Amino acid sequence: MNQGATLYVGLMSGTSMDGIDAALVAIDKDEVQLLAYHQHPWPAATRQQLQMLASNSDQALDQFGMLDARSGEIFADAVNILLAQHGIPASAITAIGSHGQTVRHGAQAKHPFTLQIGDPNRIAQLTGITTV
Repeated sequence: MNQGATLYVGLMSGTSMDGIDAALVAIDKDEVQLLAYHQHPWPAATRQQLQMLASNSDQALDQFGMLDARSGEIFADAVNILLAQHGIPASAITAIGSHGQTVRHGAQAKHPFTLQIGDPNRIAQLTGITTV
């Protein structure tokens, strides 16, 4: 890795809900290098709640908000473990890019949408890293 490279962490969890993928990358001009990777499991209870929310069943807005907050906390756990496992201080990371947890694809809706949760504010607070 070039000393001038900028470090980033990318997060992703798809509709399969099999876990959170956390990748540490270095970007230097036109070069992107994968430095480390961690797959972080969803806790069983949270995964079950996410699956319920992603189904066509009606869910209370309170449940949605709670899962958005909790998902953000778990995404932060994935980052903190990834960095700890590889001895990388949070201060070395420029930013975290988090797609979030997809809970609904409304591709056939009048106004197509996709909806993700995983509060980036909580990720930033719990990791000390700017999160987008």
